Amino acid sequence: MNKKDVMVFEGVVLEALPNTTFKVELENKHVITAHISGKMRKNYIRILTGDDVTVEMTPYDLTKGRIITRHKHKRQPNQDTTPEST
Repeated sequence: MNKKDVMVFEGVVLEALPNTTFKVELENKHVITAHISGKMRKNYIRILTGDDVTVEMTPYDLTKGRIITRHKHKRQPNQDTTPEST
């Protein structure tokens, strides 16, 4: 199988399962089971419920995938920390 055969989707982690597998809801609302890639495992990258991830899947089994990246959340500017003029 070549790299050309994989499909890449964005998704959100719904649930952490045993043995570093996760339930991931894809952008098209399908829920799949995904495991983390070897590079993420080697670098001790933690994945928690609610994280945005990129998943690659093969066209042969559309119920399983591999998490290849975890996206950092963009912080919203907190309006409570700005000084108020009274």
